[in-house]
Amino acid sequence: MKNINLLRCFIFLVTVLFLGGCKTSEQRKAERTERFGFHFKGKRQKYAKIPFELSSNLMIVKVSIDESDTLNFILDTGVTSTIITDPEIANKIGLNYVRDVLVSGAGEGDSIVASISIGHTLRLSNEIVARGQNIVVINDDILNLSQYLGIPVHGIFGHDIFAAFVVTMDFENKMLYVSNPESFKFKRYHGKKYPIVVTKSKPYTEAISLVSNGKSQPMKLVIDTGAGHALMLNATGSQEIVSLPEKVIRANLGRGLNGDINGHLGRVNKIKLGNIEIENILASFPDSISFSMKFPPTDYDRQGSIGCELLRRFRVTLNYRENYMALKPVRIRIKESFEHDMSGLEIRAEGEGLNRYFIKSVDNYSPAALAGVKEHDELVFLNDRNVSNMKIGDIARILSQKEGKSIEVFVRRDGTLQFFYFTLKRFI
Repeated sequence: MKNINLLRCFIFLVTVLFLGGCKTSEQRKAERTERFGFHFKGKRQKYAKIPFELSSNLMIVKVSIDESDTLNFILDTGVTSTIITDPEIANKIGLNYVRDVLVSGAGEGDSIVASISIGHTLRLSNEIVARGQNIVVINDDILNLSQYLGIPVHGIFGHDIFAAFVVTMDFENKMLYVSNPESFKFKRYHGKKYPIVVTKSKPYTEAISLVSNGKSQPMKLVIDTGAGHALMLNATGSQEIVSLPEKVIRANLGRGLNGDINGHLGRVNKIKLGNIEIENILASFPDSISFSMKFPPTDYDRQGSIGCELLRRFRVTLNYRENYMALKPVRIRIKESFEHDMSGLEIRAEGEGLNRYFIKSVDNYSPAALAGVKEHDELVFLNDRNVSNMKIGDIARILSQKEGKSIEVFVRRDGTLQFFYFTLKRFI
């Protein structure tokens, strides 16, 4: 199954900066008497553990807005505003809007309309709270994140958490360790420090170098927890860091706020991070029309980004106050190969419980296509397992696990079950 290489949104909400005049005198008075922004609920609290779910390399955190039920939000280092991507949830919460704005982001389409609601309280695991928060609501759920990830996803947030705390991301135990910056003490078990710079709410690092012909070339990369890819590089435009590899495949790299992000997938021979060398890394090369051309002027010098397919191989600590990230390699993960789908299937989750899986597309001449699997088939059994008891990430891992692996599927087509058999083949 094709990986979700990019669910990055690149929100450029300049208009939101002018919302201060929309607040009532009562709201402004309340904000002066309450702590604004994200902070621990307990006045003397210095530390909290926040569990997350990992789906298609994206961290899903439980969030509540005002008195709402628990919602699922993607934790994204680069998103400045709290964004609700599911307008039905916004209606259930009963948000009141003060104005509409145009939002521009990655993707080949035009800007979209979003609405602004102000003065809300956000809570994480009843330990972290933020009051007086503005919320951006996308008027149409164009991202369809729930279908991609196989679990309900209601929104995206992130920058303010990393700006307020020191955050350690433990991908193995699916836990965020959130610390007060004033009391946080760096220890050896956090790993090795690498400098970062936070500019326009995005963390950048030049700690990763591209190794070619025995020479190392530093790269300026965004640290992007809202992306499922390992490495994304510019192969066109003024900030071209590397030419396209000799062997690439054309691919849909994911979706941004303005539609599909298309480009190529290829392999980079080696990158270097301190004394760690990682070989044969899978990299995404987006078309400039859907990506780099959408950057604001302050972002033009970026040469790419690293996402959670690479970050999950480390225990990652981000300390914005002291401008560093710390990385501790996870032995069992650091040597894992970087793989892409080997079946040719693109699958989406549907149904009330998001536990019915349908074939959205089948690549021509792929193993699944040659076996007879077709678009719109419903996947019922995968290697003797009922997929209704599986997560979409489990299905993705099976279909990208090992070249030559035998795959047996039962699909439902026109009300009847049909059986197909094929073996996985590495495309890139």
